[in-house]
Amino acid sequence: MTSEIMTSEPDASDIAAPRELALAIDIGGTKMAVGLVSRKGEMLDRDVIRTDRDKNANDLFESLSVIVRRQAERASERHGGKVVVCGVGSAGPIEPDCTTVSPLNIPAWRRFPLREALSTVVGVPVYGDLDAKAFALAEGWLGAAKGSNNYVGMVVSTGVGGGIVVDGRMIDGASGNAGHIGHVIVNPDGHRCGCGARGCLEAEASGSAIEAITGRPATEPSYETMQRTGRMVGRAVASVCNFFDLRLAVVGGSVALGFGPTFFQSAQEVIDEHCRLAFSRGARIVPARLGDRSPIIGAGAVGWRGLNRS
Repeated sequence: MTSEIMTSEPDASDIAAPRELALAIDIGGTKMAVGLVSRKGEMLDRDVIRTDRDKNANDLFESLSVIVRRQAERASERHGGKVVVCGVGSAGPIEPDCTTVSPLNIPAWRRFPLREALSTVVGVPVYGDLDAKAFALAEGWLGAAKGSNNYVGMVVSTGVGGGIVVDGRMIDGASGNAGHIGHVIVNPDGHRCGCGARGCLEAEASGSAIEAITGRPATEPSYETMQRTGRMVGRAVASVCNFFDLRLAVVGGSVALGFGPTFFQSAQEVIDEHCRLAFSRGARIVPARLGDRSPIIGAGAVGWRGLNRS
């Protein structure tokens, strides 16, 4: 996994030059963040704004572009660096490299041409991927999945997303949308999802779903809500582990990490119940190690990986 992200260290002749930085952008249904990430995965800076769902598409992008420009300026002014690439992790669905994005939780952006819009602002190559795939890259690079070639990374937050790594490679799929674990059916007669189906994990366990189901924000859960959310996630993880021959799930996001041990214990119990095949028995679910740095480090990883492949 690391080889997909890391670039070679500078030789002696490059030491005096400004260090190269990735401008990292995370786009979610609740907030947007922009930061700076070094080749070693250090997060040097960050700005965060609320995702204003009342704005139209262009006004929303303009709000994002303000902090994009601010971070680009800070690269040299604060950190003695030079932005050489821009990496994006966006809620989905997306088209490859975020050519267009259509996040279910951002109604104003439907096939919004994000890559082109960003290119006019940053003036460096722009590479994009799903936010949860970016998260999985970050956790494989520096976090709880470091050293593992086979795992699923998941974000349980406003929405639910995932990234699946098999044999050290992120699975992309035909359109770049592989890993949408939030749309694994965990409750066939369950609630209607934003995608149109019923019983998707996102419709049962996301922060938005929890508030719709319980009438209380996900920041004020009952013990039963934390247990139920863990069980729903455990069902999806078990299915993915059985399907892809995995034994590790790394989970982050405000809901999962906020619910803490109750969530993870409930999920693990369900995984133990449903992962009975010889190759999936013993599968574990663990909390993300990078905390709130994961989205920015992950977006930076998307940028470095894209630059390596170009």
